[in-house]
Amino acid sequence: MSAAEEVSTLMVQKFGVDPAAVQPEVSLHQLRMDSLALEEFRLLIEDRLEIDLGDAALTSRDTVGQLVELVHSKILV
Repeated sequence: MSAAEEVSTLMVQKFGVDPAAVQPEVSLHQLRMDSLALEEFRLLIEDRLEIDLGDAALTSRDTVGQLVELVHSKILV
């Protein structure tokens, strides 16, 4: 599964986000991901993909595409 598919799947399954809303240009804020949800989401991604996002500064202003790029870059390291 690609980074984009993993991110989308977790958003839909764990946070109830509409699958059609998960688009690269959509901000995490538009998906109702506040700071607490983002921290939980970061931990879920780390566990599921066995990567470290501890140095990542995720904010609700980031887009789905930016998050996917970040996750993808960590997978390749």
